[in-house]
Amino acid sequence: MSENTNRPRPRRTFSAFGDVRKMPSEYEIVTQGQNWTMRQNRSAAFEQNPSSPANLWFLTYRDQSPLQAEDWEQFREPDSLTYRMYVNAQSESESKIHGVLEEFALLGADKTFAPGWVELLGALYTPSRYAVHGFQQIEAYIGYLAPTSYITNPAGLSTADFLRRVTTTAYRTRELQVAHPDSGIGTDQERTHWQSCAGWQGTRKAVEEALVTYDWGEAFTALNLVLLPTLDDVLTRQFGEVALANGDNLSWLLQSFLDADNQRRNRWSQAVATFAIDQKPASRGAIERWVAKWSPVADEAAATLGTLLETLPESPRSADDVLAGARAARAAFTGSVLGDADKASA
Repeated sequence: MSENTNRPRPRRTFSAFGDVRKMPSEYEIVTQGQNWTMRQNRSAAFEQNPSSPANLWFLTYRDQSPLQAEDWEQFREPDSLTYRMYVNAQSESESKIHGVLEEFALLGADKTFAPGWVELLGALYTPSRYAVHGFQQIEAYIGYLAPTSYITNPAGLSTADFLRRVTTTAYRTRELQVAHPDSGIGTDQERTHWQSCAGWQGTRKAVEEALVTYDWGEAFTALNLVLLPTLDDVLTRQFGEVALANGDNLSWLLQSFLDADNQRRNRWSQAVATFAIDQKPASRGAIERWVAKWSPVADEAAATLGTLLETLPESPRSADDVLAGARAARAAFTGSVLGDADKASA
């Protein structure tokens, strides 16, 4: 027997991925092991006293969260996005949005809107950036506390999506202010709507309560599995459809473009939940409890927003229909996570 016969085969790829025989993808290479607070053989998240406030925070709200998996490093998000891929894709999408904005600006489309629709834009659309900025902060927290960089990265990109949505809304706010200077759009009236208008108080309550939900698993469930699937249906799909009915083709187009970000977030959020349930069946019970807790909050938010779509535009949509559509969208999504649409919608 030759000496070469007994020689162990050399590894053909990177040892950080274990004893694997395939070349890791670019996505895996730039993502694997990037969450330093989850390093091997750690005694605490940070290299400081284990009883320090930062370490106790991560211990309490991440390591001891009811949402668990055997090995979070095995999770892969469906789109396998790297930062480079994300920037390239969003650059192309932004070019489309800017092209549409320029085309409609040249047509002077904003000046053709009926009074009721202008009022709705100032009461619902332009103040929505307050809500979306709240979503952005919650998503950033979820990514910061996540137990693996394979979740931190898509959460970070979704945080950037919300910023993109805020800036697009802010750009439209200025355009509408120029076209309708006496409407109150682009003034402190929008903050007043957010803080005092009855139509926004359900959403404001939901955002503020989610902002002080510290367990990362509950924050993830509250925002990504319950509130956003519900409110995206109202603020993106249904608002876009009502905009089209009221002759505002631009708002419909913009919401359609931005909905691609919502759908990508839904894909990785669904994947996180199903991964946890597959690896740790007890995680199902935690998600079900949180869905049951936050669904009434989401319903209240959708119902109050529905009153604006019912009372302001010339071609309205009833608040009951708005709520029914939002609940159906959420039930379909949570049902796809839990495998039981009827139970998820209860």
